[in-house]
Amino acid sequence: MSKKNGLGLSRRDFLATAAGAGGAALLAPAWLNAATDTRMAQVKAKTIAIDMHNHIFSGAAGLSSTIGKPGEAPPPSLAEQLKLGGFTAVVAGYKIPFDPNAKPGETNAKLLDWLTVMDELLEKEHVRRALTVKDLEDAHRHGRQTVVQAIEGAQFLEGHLERIEVAYKRGLRHLQLLHDNDDPVSPQGDLDSKPAHLGGLTPFGAEVIKECNRLGILVDLAHASPETLLAATKVATKPFLMSHTGFDYPVDETQRMFALVKPRLLTKERAKVIADQGGVIGIWIYLARSPKEYVEDVKHMVDAVGIDHVGIGSDTDLLSAPGKGTNFAWPGMTQGFFPTIAEEMLSQGFTPDEIAKFGGGNYCRIFAKATAGHA
Repeated sequence: MSKKNGLGLSRRDFLATAAGAGGAALLAPAWLNAATDTRMAQVKAKTIAIDMHNHIFSGAAGLSSTIGKPGEAPPPSLAEQLKLGGFTAVVAGYKIPFDPNAKPGETNAKLLDWLTVMDELLEKEHVRRALTVKDLEDAHRHGRQTVVQAIEGAQFLEGHLERIEVAYKRGLRHLQLLHDNDDPVSPQGDLDSKPAHLGGLTPFGAEVIKECNRLGILVDLAHASPETLLAATKVATKPFLMSHTGFDYPVDETQRMFALVKPRLLTKERAKVIADQGGVIGIWIYLARSPKEYVEDVKHMVDAVGIDHVGIGSDTDLLSAPGKGTNFAWPGMTQGFFPTIAEEMLSQGFTPDEIAKFGGGNYCRIFAKATAGHA
């Protein structure tokens, strides 16, 4: 069995390495039978399947699924890819470009331009943004696909709190305060992957959380240091989430990109801070070489905080199985991400009701609380 993602490997390099190591043998169940089929039908009926952190949209250049090679048939539409992946929705995150030399307002202008691109793409693809939990429920009920508009990193604010409402009016409903670098103008808080120097959550970071709570935007504290996370619990009036991380449990360090991601992993104590606040923790794929190992990672987090506080947060641009769409999680997959994981969860003892919570129900719960009273 090949090693997990080696230090310094890109996602593309990781997947290529895994494919060369015969990753197909790691994958999914050949054991399915009629009883499993019945339970999978229950899972499908119960679950509003949602990836809480996804990079389907490739920045201001537009939608990756619209890009094809000359002479090739066009790839599936966005809605088709979501359906192939087994998802009703993905939280579509725009990663704010970091430029320490950007002129004042330049980063915000890039964000607004990108939102315009999103408007055009979604209209072209006949996909709506989900603004409330009712939109997610309706999409599931009618077999439609949707996206939750998200931003990864709030560097566009530059100390201007009023810019949050501008983005809200453009469809923003999910804001991740922090990313890989501080806002060079007005940082929101210490990161989990760099030495602390801000004392945790900054006064401006606290104001951002309060404004999101007021407007109806779900707050995402991925990349937050323990001190930032703890301080946020004292400010937030609504549940928040940490959309993409993993559980820091003992494991052979050669089997994971351990040194690289260890600061990003949650101890039981940190995970319980989120759960005790009513929040949800997304499990990414980067510690797992197969669906089996991914579900094992899920089980560790569930054991720590309970099934009501865990969900999917792939931190990829995966949507569907290879050959049917543009992206995937592990080589050799024969179906989309969510049904692959759901089948593996059944095999490891999860019930359809538990899978429905993990697969999207928990996100819907906190999204409903965050957006309550707003359209």
